Amino acid sequence: MAKKTIAITLLIALSVITYFRTSSADQNPYLVTDYSRLHPVKVERVVKGKEETQLIHLLQDARKQHLKVSIAGQRHSQGGHTYYKDGIVVDMTGYNRILSIDREHKKITVQAGATWEDIQEAVNRYGLAVRTMQSQNTFTVGGSISVNAHGRDIRNGSMIKSVDSFRLLMADGQIKQVSHSENAELFPLALGGYGLFGIILDVTLLLDDDELYSVNTETMPTADYVRYFMQEVKTNPDIRMHIARISVSRGSFLTEMFAKNYTLDHSEPLEKYSKLTVREPWTAPGKLLFQLNRSFDWGKTLTWDLQTAFFTEESGELISRNNAMRAAWQFMEYDQPDSSDLLQEYFIPVRQFDDFVEAMGKIVRSENLNLLNITVRYVNEDNEAVLSYAKQDMFALVCLFNVPLSSKGQSHMEQSVRQIVDEAISRGGTYYLPYAGYPSLEQFRAAYPEYRLFFQKKLQYDPGELFMNTFYEQYKGGGAE
Repeated sequence: MAKKTIAITLLIALSVITYFRTSSADQNPYLVTDYSRLHPVKVERVVKGKEETQLIHLLQDARKQHLKVSIAGQRHSQGGHTYYKDGIVVDMTGYNRILSIDREHKKITVQAGATWEDIQEAVNRYGLAVRTMQSQNTFTVGGSISVNAHGRDIRNGSMIKSVDSFRLLMADGQIKQVSHSENAELFPLALGGYGLFGIILDVTLLLDDDELYSVNTETMPTADYVRYFMQEVKTNPDIRMHIARISVSRGSFLTEMFAKNYTLDHSEPLEKYSKLTVREPWTAPGKLLFQLNRSFDWGKTLTWDLQTAFFTEESGELISRNNAMRAAWQFMEYDQPDSSDLLQEYFIPVRQFDDFVEAMGKIVRSENLNLLNITVRYVNEDNEAVLSYAKQDMFALVCLFNVPLSSKGQSHMEQSVRQIVDEAISRGGTYYLPYAGYPSLEQFRAAYPEYRLFFQKKLQYDPGELFMNTFYEQYKGGGAE
């Protein structure tokens, strides 16, 4: 605990130095955009989704007025997936009721605007837990299944394996029940369909039992990680969740890692740890530390050293599954007017991990990119979703960059990302579609060879292209022909 006390004291002291540099009033002058703040546009209006009948009438009016419709949740997609110029944005965050919980069959039905936190609070009392979700629990269910999200769980795969069924409001006003047995063709299209096939009204999710885990962190050279994961993590059925980070410190750049495992533990009763907790008690110092990470090489070193110390000292901590899925995130919030923190994510076949990390590192250095963090997750093979990012077992490298918003800065980032995407594709990998659309049309088609089927089915179910967003406009590119 001594290291933690020293670290926290240091961060509070740093706040005196950095507060006036990093705090600013809201300087967002644009109308509608997403988390990236890259392409603000004027929209016709934003409508809060309230009830089913209202949404049906909204689509009728949009068709009559020849307006396009986009669907938004928390707007953490970063590639224009949730809006379109001069269109209607349907904000689903208020469409968020918990509809039913089936304890016997471990299922829950929720409206699409419900967050994962809403679900955790609803099911925790019954000893149930979410099966698959992103690390943060603030996103909406509709948004998560629209991007076919994945997370720390290494046994259940991407989101598509956790969805039992959903109801989809189509462009013609019909509501279809979609599952593996009803309207089955729509299941792998709308899941990972980025809001292009209709408005997801409600979702029935498969749940797991809440469990007690022991958290253990191990440090290692990056070169040892594949062997470690395959021999010590994947083969141990009691390790339920796993996450790793690669150093971006200049002294150990991409050569050191730590891995955090959540191992089933029966040493104490689950009930002792099942109360939902606040997982982010040090938001202010964390934000200050992350600003140093953005600004200075020594800040990156400090961040890595403190992260490693914190997580290593947590080894042996006991935590419930629901609480493990309430990860800290507020310390990463950033709203400066001239730059943004943007995610890019690359899915790499397990055996190609070392080669890709080396190749990416050369590009980051040569292009002088401001890489803030790399998180590594394991993603099981998914041959169901039409736009699957994991046609085999993959490591996902979630990379956070601080990026200038200027035209020059964006042009540089685009050509740099395209170099990295080429390295991924050449090794049988892919990249994640919810993020800023830096990759080219040719790269999109190479990474997602089922693109033609996806766009053909889009036009089959929505021939008037009522559901529209910037992502679709950028990558359709004649692919439906």
